[in-house]
Amino acid sequence: MTTRCATGVHDKHDVYAAQCPCRDVLDLLANKWAALAIGALEDGPLRFGELQRRLQGISPKVLTQTLRRLEDNGFLHREIYPAVPLHVEYSLTDLGHSVSKPLGALRTWVETNLDKLSA
Repeated sequence: MTTRCATGVHDKHDVYAAQCPCRDVLDLLANKWAALAIGALEDGPLRFGELQRRLQGISPKVLTQTLRRLEDNGFLHREIYPAVPLHVEYSLTDLGHSVSKPLGALRTWVETNLDKLSA
């Protein structure tokens, strides 16, 4: 794959190049709510309300924005079931499952080492 980044034409993407599009993806995945939403969906699909309860402290607006960004980037699938009231479930795509492993390792590292970090 060839891409144009700030440093010119590369055979691969370079996240350190100022104009590389991978920075947008890194920005999304480094967002705490995105990382936590992906983690919450590792065990299977959840509805919006279930996700909001799982991600304590997230507002409905921020959750909606986060889910849209994750869906737009191919990490989530949004399934709408025609029912009254409308039933919507969110699940990880194959891409979402593939990124959940390194994000899970990061979450585990933070929980394990939190007491060692200086405030």
